[in-house]
Amino acid sequence: MHKVKFCTTPTVIITDPEHIKQVFNKIEDFPKPKLTSLGKYLSNGLVTYEGEKWAKHRKIVNPAFHIEKLKGMLPAFFHSCNEMISKWKGLLSPDGTCEIDVWPFLQNLTCDAISRTAFGSSYEEGTKIFELLKKQGNLVMTAGHTNIPLWRLLPTTAKMKMKEFEREIHDLLEGIITKRENALKNGETTNDDLLGILLQSNLAEKQGNGNSRSIGMTTQEVMDECKLFYLAGQETTSSLLVWTMVLLGRYPEWQARARQEVLQVFGNQNPNFEGLSQLKI
Repeated sequence: MHKVKFCTTPTVIITDPEHIKQVFNKIEDFPKPKLTSLGKYLSNGLVTYEGEKWAKHRKIVNPAFHIEKLKGMLPAFFHSCNEMISKWKGLLSPDGTCEIDVWPFLQNLTCDAISRTAFGSSYEEGTKIFELLKKQGNLVMTAGHTNIPLWRLLPTTAKMKMKEFEREIHDLLEGIITKRENALKNGETTNDDLLGILLQSNLAEKQGNGNSRSIGMTTQEVMDECKLFYLAGQETTSSLLVWTMVLLGRYPEWQARARQEVLQVFGNQNPNFEGLSQLKI
């Protein structure tokens, strides 16, 4: 159990599985915190909803994370990893060595992978959206540590910048979603990226209930879930990858065993979903 401050709010982080289980089993005693005035600049969505609204969104979002759908995203992950490794190879000195700060590379890796799997053919717009969300997040975190009284009422440059980023993100997302929704309504084949699957599931939910607007998600709610694809996956995954590399560097014998296992399973072939399930180390 750890005590930290998130922005200016005292927070307790629990890591013991039994404690986590107790919290999940007593959701009435541990409600989700209300979205702050700064939090709205990042995202609303599934992680902040409760009750019936949470259940509705969870039902619509679920198909995007079925195993069969995730299998189809593996080539995008491979492409992103391959690009990063190619950049690393370009940094090697004549003797075949170099020292690399892996953190920014892994941040870019996760951003690139999420952009490809979330937006597919709209990859470039997705990358732009995630770049804006990253800048937005940095501003929000900085503002959250500002202890000036009544700061939220002041027309600061940072707040103006946050509103500007929010407008840009909204316009980009709305353009992508509107184009995809029109294609779906015209019977065109949807993409198997996260956004395409989400919109298809949302449309099916509406059609199954007489096209009621109160049943499916609104365009704004779809936008919020798209933001969560990035916010929930980017920083967490890149941090996990850094820690994995730290441990592999700290324990070279395990690094050698992991490498040997990968070579035994895949050889010179690209990774595939079935092979990944065979990796034990």
